[in-house]
Amino acid sequence: MPRPDTTPGPQVGPSIADVLAEHRGAGSPRKTAARVAEVIEARGDDGTWITYVGRDALLGQAGVSWSPDVPLYGVPFAVKDSIDVAGQPTTLACPDFAYVAETTAPAVQRLLDAGALYVGKTNLDQLATGLNGTRTAYTIPRSVYGNDLISGGSSSGSALAVALGEVPFAVATDTAGSGRVPAALNGIVGFKPSRGVISAVGLVPACKSLDCVTLMAGTVADIRTVFDVIAAPDDGYEWSRARGPAYDGRELRIGLPPGDQLSFFGDEPMRIAHTRARETIADDFKTVEVSLRPFLAAGELLYQGPWVAERLVEFEDLLTESPESIHPVVREILRSGYKFTAIEAFRAQQQLQVLKFEVARLWRDMDVMVVPTIGTTFTVEEVLANPIGCNTMLGHYTHFGNLLDLVGISVPAGLTEDGRPASVMVLGPALSDDTVLHVAAALQASLQ
Repeated sequence: MPRPDTTPGPQVGPSIADVLAEHRGAGSPRKTAARVAEVIEARGDDGTWITYVGRDALLGQAGVSWSPDVPLYGVPFAVKDSIDVAGQPTTLACPDFAYVAETTAPAVQRLLDAGALYVGKTNLDQLATGLNGTRTAYTIPRSVYGNDLISGGSSSGSALAVALGEVPFAVATDTAGSGRVPAALNGIVGFKPSRGVISAVGLVPACKSLDCVTLMAGTVADIRTVFDVIAAPDDGYEWSRARGPAYDGRELRIGLPPGDQLSFFGDEPMRIAHTRARETIADDFKTVEVSLRPFLAAGELLYQGPWVAERLVEFEDLLTESPESIHPVVREILRSGYKFTAIEAFRAQQQLQVLKFEVARLWRDMDVMVVPTIGTTFTVEEVLANPIGCNTMLGHYTHFGNLLDLVGISVPAGLTEDGRPASVMVLGPALSDDTVLHVAAALQASLQ
């Protein structure tokens, strides 16, 4: 049934395991498709979807003859509208950029081949530039927690589709935190795997050297189920690499930065909520203290350094030929890429290599690190009044993830005393995906 507007917080629907059990029992994919259509159509335009396939198309997909043994038999899912699905428009929330895709992204095709039902394309910060969800040519979405809180971005609609119970999982992207921040702001799980283990062919790049295809779901268990399907080498993707080793069962060491290195930007209820989560982690795991400083230093390079210029590789023609079609804040960010010289680019690469070397030594003493996903929240009005400043604060703990080649997953960690979502982020070195997922599952069980 549709989620009541008066109920704050996520109303996650049946899990993937629940849907599969229904379909292999008395239920059917057609019944699930009809339920999804009912929920989406009852809500109307709330900023979640840009292209919804509609009831008839959903029922048509559900009527395809699949073996019940396929891993995602009749499971509905959403796709961020920066990823291609054949015959569907790819807009990046910018109508003047839009085109109809001729082929389906290989990662999405793996899901379709596994029996999943494609529901539609979800809203995003325009050109995948932003962490707040307000930079769109379509309806601005809001967090499921109400009070005009932002949904987070850029994968805003993907997070809402899951948090509203419309689909069990969604495909998103993450360059600077776009798959983790909106998950945190809507009380669900957002997983950024190692770069390259999910093919990014068919994704319109924001920063091609950093982009990741990511997953959102209500539980870590659902994330793992989809990851097992979607993670695969792609001979057509130049950054492709094989998934790393499975978790080996040993006792894990969780790195926790000292409290005075954590920033909550004056948000005392959020600091208290995170402290409570840290105390639970310290009770359940072996913990070690680790410096966060080299991670944050790397994060500062993302938008203060030359990587912002990489966005011009994809969007320079649009900026030159049709600047008025671009959201003013996104346009300002793109234009800032012109100020960097080749010398500055090489200098930043060298600085980043020093930080990578320093961070690599830290992994000798810990297996994963846990930090807040976000240090505070904002309303739509606050972001519109201070778009760059608010966005920078939202990315404080996420900007460094892809620059340092890390795995990251955001897990809900209860509520602040004033009813806003708190979360933690588990980080690990490249190709530690299974270990990070193991820790995340344990934390999801203990922090709820």
